[in-house]
Amino acid sequence: MIYLDNAATTQTYPEVFDAMKPYFTEYYGNPSSIYTFAGKAKEGVEHARSILADAIHAKTDEIYFSGGGSESDNWALKATAEAYKDKGKHIITTQIEHHAILHTCEYLEKNGYEVTYVGVDEYGRVRLDELKEAIRPDTILISVMMANNEIGTIQPIEQIGAIAREHGILFHTDAVQAFGHIPIDVDAMHIDMLSASGHKINGPKGIGLMYIRKGVKIRSFIHGGAQERQRRAGTHNVPGIVGFGKAAELALLDMDKRIAYETELRNHLIERVLKEIPYSRLNGDRENRLPNNANFCFRFIEGESMLILLDQQGICASSGSACTSGSLDPSHVLLAIGLPHEIAHGSLRLTLSEKNTKEEIDFTVDRLKKIMERLRSMSPLYEDFIKHQNP
Repeated sequence: MIYLDNAATTQTYPEVFDAMKPYFTEYYGNPSSIYTFAGKAKEGVEHARSILADAIHAKTDEIYFSGGGSESDNWALKATAEAYKDKGKHIITTQIEHHAILHTCEYLEKNGYEVTYVGVDEYGRVRLDELKEAIRPDTILISVMMANNEIGTIQPIEQIGAIAREHGILFHTDAVQAFGHIPIDVDAMHIDMLSASGHKINGPKGIGLMYIRKGVKIRSFIHGGAQERQRRAGTHNVPGIVGFGKAAELALLDMDKRIAYETELRNHLIERVLKEIPYSRLNGDRENRLPNNANFCFRFIEGESMLILLDQQGICASSGSACTSGSLDPSHVLLAIGLPHEIAHGSLRLTLSEKNTKEEIDFTVDRLKKIMERLRSMSPLYEDFIKHQNP
């Protein structure tokens, strides 16, 4: 098997699993309990909190654990809307956000809030002039993802944060795809809230974090207990938290080396595909993108057929976000960058890891070329196109 869907989820590294194991069977106490035995669990939680805070240059008491990126996104938007409704009911986001943001915005719109969805250019970069124009006296929050989960484009977060700060508006970023993959500094980037998830960095699933800058007055999202300094009720997922911390520690340890390796592998993949497969295009910014992301569209191809044939060759890939894999609609991200439906339907996202090799990439491209030839040979649209090209 060749696994090229690391934006959907990643392998939990053995070192992470080993770090988690004692907290299932040996140090299984509830960290909220006051007796000595529970102290080991609490130590594990706080050690992980410290690592995760360092990863984004935050303070430890600004890190709150959640059930994952989607929960953190919901928390940021809904709790901010509730806490600042007396100031205003207007939120700004973008057309290419993850559905955890977009669907939460839809929910808020049904409950009396207004949302402006800022557009992006052909490379998926937020239009800063449009964002500035969208700001109103009643704007309470700007939420822009740090890096797009489908096309990999990295946003100018520092500039967006500065705009928000200048206007006295809270700034949240969904950093689920960026955390542990590229450097993040919440102070330099003027970030007030940030979402991240363990399973995108070789940690366990079902654990995430929410960074909330000290002084931001948002309330609990989940009620029921006094955990997480009374901001997130529920017994701590101690093994998950420990695993998340260990995964972050490993990610930070060799980030520069990993970025360089994955970027070289990604560029090799992009160059081969664009050079050797006709009527293909790269989606997203060529340079300013996540190190491990390559997203293509192939004309005259249906994405689902391509994925099935790749799977038959032992290659795991996707056509976009795993959260929308059951949808027949083309990616909202690809439509937002201006692609027509018929081209957006032929999308392929390949996301790498440090474990992938050049040989695996070459094998994938070789098989992909044959798959393209096979699918296009059955396409009436492709046949008509070739006839018109060669009358």
